[in-house]
Amino acid sequence: MKKIPIGIIGVSGYTGLELIKLLISHPIFEIAYLGGSEENQDLASLHPALSSVLHTRVKKSHCQEIASKCELVFLALPHKSAMEYAKILLKEGIKIIDLSADYRLNRENYEKYYCPHLDAENLSQAVYGLPEWNTPQIIQASLIANPGCYPTATLLGILPFISHLQADSLFVDAKSGVSGAGKNLSPTSHYSRINENLFAYAPLEHRHQIEIEEKISFFGKVNLQVNFVPHLCPFTRGMIVSIYAKLKHPIDPFEILQQTYQDHPFIRIRQTPPEVKNVSGTHFCDIFAKTMGKDLFVSSGIDNLLRGASSQALLNANLMCHLPQDMGIPKIAYVP
Repeated sequence: MKKIPIGIIGVSGYTGLELIKLLISHPIFEIAYLGGSEENQDLASLHPALSSVLHTRVKKSHCQEIASKCELVFLALPHKSAMEYAKILLKEGIKIIDLSADYRLNRENYEKYYCPHLDAENLSQAVYGLPEWNTPQIIQASLIANPGCYPTATLLGILPFISHLQADSLFVDAKSGVSGAGKNLSPTSHYSRINENLFAYAPLEHRHQIEIEEKISFFGKVNLQVNFVPHLCPFTRGMIVSIYAKLKHPIDPFEILQQTYQDHPFIRIRQTPPEVKNVSGTHFCDIFAKTMGKDLFVSSGIDNLLRGASSQALLNANLMCHLPQDMGIPKIAYVP
């Protein structure tokens, strides 16, 4: 099968690194361009783990050169920066997987929580890349909004139960490893603070709260108030999301999960609550649910850098290019 040349713009961060690690051994996608903020960088200086593995230089990102070399591009950039590239590359016929928040929300919600949107035309055409719930649209898309890590874990856990919930609100208690804060230094991620520590941040006002609400409305056809409280934890990667909701009537949660996800190989229905160590280094989402009368508890676990970012982006790219969804996605990988 003919190779498909791809590019990654924004290779210096954690998601950029994970994308490169996945794509190095992909049988069809071929890395043709690595872009960063500076000209002619040594990839091994950015990511020593790739020393003697990949000898491609990192170039300062230029849209014209990217378009001449690539058929598909992953944007591993901060919000606002991503859409500046996307709107130009889309005009050149390049397929885009955007890992930022720039195309995840409708314009009103995006501008309320982020900044003025610079690409309203393509925003209306973007497809939300949650494969278990949106595969037909992903296959036809030219622009994928790769979901956030917290929304991925939350939506996969709660969407099977939406029609059984009271039309009120739900609480989401989420705990993530420190890699979710990104590679840039911040006071909350210094070792002396995060080590042997645990704390909530941005309770009831985190940006992912509106993403979860909007996509519950889109996929579940119901408006629910989401009360979202994330916590930063003293481990590197992985996350656990605990969801608490009220049911209209008693249900068998295990049966509902089995029926919903029986044909989806990257969902594992668990008999006991997920653990970070069991999802770290994988593309799996582990889900457990239990009821007590009309009270529902759902727990889901993912690797925030893989299923919550890079491996989900790769799966979406596979679908866009009409390849097997699991191509190049290892069932499990060693994570130091």
